[in-house]
Amino acid sequence: MKAVINSSPLIALAIIGHLELLRSRFDQVIVPTSVYAEITEQGIQRPGVYQVKQIDWLSIRTPSSTPSWSPQLLGLDPGEQDVLLLAQEFNIDWVIIDERLGRRIAAAMNLPLKGTLGILLAAYQTGLLAKADALHAVDLLAVSAIRVSPRLVSWFQAQLELK
Repeated sequence: MKAVINSSPLIALAIIGHLELLRSRFDQVIVPTSVYAEITEQGIQRPGVYQVKQIDWLSIRTPSSTPSWSPQLLGLDPGEQDVLLLAQEFNIDWVIIDERLGRRIAAAMNLPLKGTLGILLAAYQTGLLAKADALHAVDLLAVSAIRVSPRLVSWFQAQLELK
């Protein structure tokens, strides 16, 4: 399986110590060059940067095409734009993006979509993460620099109860 990931989920997983879930779940994790630069250069003092820089299994790529849509008109930042372009280019299994606008556009493009909580939930459902560890990860996110809405936390907790 292949995934392309944006900065927020990558940083979130780094902050909570679960980057390995990506490696366990996917054969290839693609990060746009613009996203990698955003994390490792522009966000050099932010949490999670050191962990992301240590990963040697990320596939850092630049899209070979330009968008047929106007990213500025849609309100996408360069990283989100490149995530969507690479998703189309590599025929990926999952687009991993947390930002609402990027998720809406990915859904409109019929791209398979997950966010940070979706990764944690999939890890729980496949036995990569225990229920207590999944709940602890969400608790860590709630007190980190990553914003998680109470509605999403409630949804996540309810999903854990279904299994």
